Amino acid sequence: MTKYMDILKRAGEIFKSEISAIEATGLALNETFKEAVEKIAACNGRVVVTGMGKSGIIGRKIAATLSSTGTPSLFLHPAEAVHGDLGMIDREDIVLAISNSGKTEEVLRILSAIKQIGARLIVITGNKQSPIAAAAELVLQLKVENEADSFGLIPTSSAAALLVLGDALALSVLERKGFQKKDYVFFHPGGELGRRLKLRVDEVMRSGKKMPVIQRGALLNHALEVISAGDLGMVVPPVFWTVY
Repeated sequence: MTKYMDILKRAGEIFKSEISAIEATGLALNETFKEAVEKIAACNGRVVVTGMGKSGIIGRKIAATLSSTGTPSLFLHPAEAVHGDLGMIDREDIVLAISNSGKTEEVLRILSAIKQIGARLIVITGNKQSPIAAAAELVLQLKVENEADSFGLIPTSSAAALLVLGDALALSVLERKGFQKKDYVFFHPGGELGRRLKLRVDEVMRSGKKMPVIQRGALLNHALEVISAGDLGMVVPPVFWTVY
């Protein structure tokens, strides 16, 4: 019984350690975070997330969350990047590089290429004095005093803080861009989410001035202009619109 209770006590300590890292990282947010949100929201390309090890695993989740909430994003493995995958990065993109130490060799190796391509670089790191941070346009800091494991080495508290920071970034961008429930439903048509996220017809239907309407006697050129100006790829005659 004593041993079992010790396990529960240790588990509670791990929870406290990770919660502490999350809280400290949240308290460290400043104007730089706002700048990062604004730049990502205004990005004309994609957000390319990169990182090694546990940072890379969390990075994949950040990229997936961004993509599912209206910000095109992908994960680029830094080791694969130097073997041809750098072609995934375009000058219109923003690269979000993650390294708690700020010294991850695989990430450092692609920094010069990112600069040559012309993509913007935002870094998430626990070390603002690191070489990766020095190369960045903006630095978001993880504030983690200790990892939760007894060795103080395993990415635990830092991974938890990174996960929440990534969520905060993605959801702040979502709100900055005016992403709505109907947009989220569009990206989740299948599975349990698709079944749960139901909208009323009047939430997605086009009506009034939003409908691309032309007269029956209109010239084809005019019809093509109306189609090109809209996003439905079609036009309807006034009679159809009146009836339906």
